[in-house]
Amino acid sequence: MTAGDARPIQILLVEDSPGDVRLTEEILRDAKIANDLHVVNDGEQAMDFLRSAGAHAGAPRPDLVLLDLNLPRKDGREVLAELKTDSELRRIPVIVLTTSSADEDVLRSYDLNANCYITKPIDLDEFISVVRSIEAFWLSIVRLPPQ
Repeated sequence: MTAGDARPIQILLVEDSPGDVRLTEEILRDAKIANDLHVVNDGEQAMDFLRSAGAHAGAPRPDLVLLDLNLPRKDGREVLAELKTDSELRRIPVIVLTTSSADEDVLRSYDLNANCYITKPIDLDEFISVVRSIEAFWLSIVRLPPQ
């Protein structure tokens, strides 16, 4: 996926904090790389979106998932485990973007094959910087798996 590709990068944001959703939307709207940001608020919706099922029938396959760990209905650890054991979905890169800095969460996420673990900063400017860094690296430098 390069800047010259016609198709925007499909990003799935799995986040239950309206403030973090709004900030992420605003930052990615101004991104240098064309992207479509899709948002779900809990782990069950995330799996439906990823499988293009239920209310998310026909949803595009994401090129990248930004996953919070602390979610209602099905937490991010369960989503990550399910996604990474599914032969159709396991190659989708997953960035864990969460408030937890607990070593056990970091280790468990990498054990479940997360591609990256980022602790969300509390400071607004730092949060903006983190999302811009994700954009710069994951949307500009990394070659994402082909669909």
